[in-house]
Amino acid sequence: MSKDKQRINRVTTRGGDRGETSLADGSRVAKSDPRIQAIGTVDELNSFIGLLVVGLRGADQHPELLELLARLQQELFDLGAYLATVGATPIPEIDWLDDAVENLNAQLPPLTEFVIPNGSASSVQCHVCRTVCRRAERQCWEVDGCEAVARYLNRLSDLLFVMARLLNRSDNDDESQWRGLS
Repeated sequence: MSKDKQRINRVTTRGGDRGETSLADGSRVAKSDPRIQAIGTVDELNSFIGLLVVGLRGADQHPELLELLARLQQELFDLGAYLATVGATPIPEIDWLDDAVENLNAQLPPLTEFVIPNGSASSVQCHVCRTVCRRAERQCWEVDGCEAVARYLNRLSDLLFVMARLLNRSDNDDESQWRGLS
């Protein structure tokens, strides 16, 4: 990247030392603001997806999932930028998420009960991503004008659930299901 296109020129700014941070337009908001909470959770989700990617790359498996996850990481940065820019549009399309869920789910047996998040390490990591994604979605519903981001995250959590099931199956781990209330 050339110097004239450099986005970050300082890491430490001391601007947040009083509990505030800047949005994309330069306006200052409290770090406890629901918008900042949502941005932080989307960032956390991206980091957890990165951890999942590292595990899958290290095991040299699932190139099709790695491709999906690489796209997701880029789009999660887009979502963070959208959240940081009040009134911004557009956000990433969600149709491809629906298609990916359908295609991956077709490789799995039908569900008969709720799935317990355990089994292979990669499947459990994917479940962690799913639960962080759900939290990000809930937080986005608290931010005016961010319904489209919340819908995207809703679809993404579905995709992460199906990926977790697929990872358990392909890693030869049984899929534990809830026994139900006694």
